[in-house]
Amino acid sequence: MDTSAPLPILEFLRRQIDGGLPAGARTFMRYPTAISQLLDFRLIDVGPAMAVVELDADAARHGNQQGTVHGGMLCELADAAIGTAHSTLMQEGESFASIDLKATFLRPVWKERLRAHARAVHEGRTVSHYVCDILREDGKPVATIASAVMTLRGDGAKGR
Repeated sequence: MDTSAPLPILEFLRRQIDGGLPAGARTFMRYPTAISQLLDFRLIDVGPAMAVVELDADAARHGNQQGTVHGGMLCELADAAIGTAHSTLMQEGESFASIDLKATFLRPVWKERLRAHARAVHEGRTVSHYVCDILREDGKPVATIASAVMTLRGDGAKGR
């Protein structure tokens, strides 16, 4: 395999998950992302416009003033899943930016393995809409996050 040519993002991420990513393989976006490494997010599943990201959340590390996992952490988890889902649609020379994010928090979390399931509900040429459900291990929902993502092309994508 020629590791000098970048792999399509979806292929790169699938190989990363299954452990079949050859040494030196690359894609044209940065994976794993710095923020995902910092926060210990794990990519569990990926498909076209879909991603599942996992986090072992613990209020001792990710907590707010009330002693529960901070809502901003849940938003970051969802944003990572949504960004990963949208990146699977990108072609070389394209980039994207989240332009809107709305969170609905359903129940508190203290210490729990969470899975963020992101999927496109509308794939537009420029603006796409996503929903991300964050679930506990028992399948109960913790939060639902909706986001709009803008695809950037040409000069708008340079340097991003």
